[in-house]
Amino acid sequence: MNEITVYTTNTCPYCHMVKNFLSEKGMLFKEVNVQQDPAAGQRLVETTGQMGVPQTNVNGQWVLGFDPSRIMSLIHE
Repeated sequence: MNEITVYTTNTCPYCHMVKNFLSEKGMLFKEVNVQQDPAAGQRLVETTGQMGVPQTNVNGQWVLGFDPSRIMSLIHE
């Protein structure tokens, strides 16, 4: 089972691209909207040192931005 969490904001086009990509692949994921949950946004910055979204945690590894090949490389078959 893959554990995937996508950190997003309301207005980020690449966030939608990541979510659409995962949905098309049939991957279940959790979304954390850092606009609606500023505390989660703060934890994200403390964890990754990055302000930008999307950030996707795939099985404990971080992927910054929309990077389908990196996401797929971290997915367990």
